[in-house]
Amino acid sequence: THGWLPYDRNISNYFTFIKDQTVTNPKTQRIMNGPFAPGLEITSKLFIVSHDAKLLFSAGHWDNSIQVMSLTKGKIISHNIRHMDIVTCLATDYCGIHLISGSRDTTCMIWQITQQGGVPVGLASKPFQILYGHTDEVLSVGISTELDMAVSGSRDGTVIIHTIQKGQYMRTLRPPSESSVLLTVPNLAISWEGHIVIYSSIEEKTNLKDKNALHLFSINGKYLGSQVLTEQVSDICITGEHIITGSLQGFLSIRNLHSLNLSMNPLAMRMPIHCVCVTKEYSHILVGLEDGKLIVVGVGKPAEMRSGQLSRKLWGSSKRLSQISAGETEYNTQDF
Repeated sequence: THGWLPYDRNISNYFTFIKDQTVTNPKTQRIMNGPFAPGLEITSKLFIVSHDAKLLFSAGHWDNSIQVMSLTKGKIISHNIRHMDIVTCLATDYCGIHLISGSRDTTCMIWQITQQGGVPVGLASKPFQILYGHTDEVLSVGISTELDMAVSGSRDGTVIIHTIQKGQYMRTLRPPSESSVLLTVPNLAISWEGHIVIYSSIEEKTNLKDKNALHLFSINGKYLGSQVLTEQVSDICITGEHIITGSLQGFLSIRNLHSLNLSMNPLAMRMPIHCVCVTKEYSHILVGLEDGKLIVVGVGKPAEMRSGQLSRKLWGSSKRLSQISAGETEYNTQDF
C-alpha cells in the first residue's frame, strides 16, 4: 500500500507519493494464489479494494469464487463460491457497505461487506440478493446504496436495474444503435444523482460509426443522449458533473456528464489504459497503464485551491486542466 499526500506545497509536483517497498522486493511481494479462469481477460473489473485499502476482493477465478485477500497480511482470508460460472466483474458502493458481482451464469449477487468497529474485515458467507434477468453473461456492474439501485450490463446488450434491499426488478435499458447488430455493455457507471452512463460496443468486425458509444440515462430510465466514440473505453468513473474515461488507445478523456461532450482535449498516455480513479479529495486522477505504470495527473497549484472550491477549480476550467503535473511508479506486469 503506497503512501499518498495530495497537494504538498513544498513538492514540485504538489503531491507526495511514497512507493511501497514490498513491491520491488521479491521476498516481500504479495502475490495472489490460485489461477484465473483459462482464456479470461484480466481487467480492473475483476478487482476491488476496500475503502481503507486493507482488503482486496478478486474475481475471475477458475472455481467461480470471489476471494478476499488481506493486503496487510498478504494472504486469502475468505473464499466464497455461490455463482455457477466464472465471476466476470465486481463493484462496490460509495459507502463501502455492499459489493455486487456479475457472472457468466447471467446473474448478479449483492454481498454485504462485513465490518468490525466500522472497519471492513471480510465478505458475508452468502449474498443477501440474487438478481436475474439477463440472457447472456454479465460484463459490468454498478451499485449505489444511497439510491437503493443495482445496475448490470450484459453481453445481451441490455442494462437492468434492481433495488438493493428487496432485489426487485425495476426496468431494462437498451442503448440505441443505428444497426441491427447486437451491442454489448462492457462498462457502466452511476453518478451520485443516479445518472447511468453506459459504454456500448459491437464486438463483431464492422465499419459502423457507432461501434463504440457512450449513452446517458436518468435515474428513472429516461434516455438523455449518446456520443459516438472513436476508441475502445477500458474504464469509466464519474465525479461530480464529469465523466472520466480511459481507452485501450491510450487516451484519458474528461467529459461533461449531461452533454457527454469533451471538456478538454484528451490526454495521450502513449500506452493502453487499464483503469482510472479519482482521489477522494477530487484533486488527482490515478491512471493505470498496460506496462505497469501508475500515472498521477494533477491540476493547478495548492495556492489556487480553496476549501470547498477544489472540485469546481479542478473540473470547471479547461485552462487549469491543461496544466498537468504527473508522476509514475512501475509494477512488474509479468507477475499478473
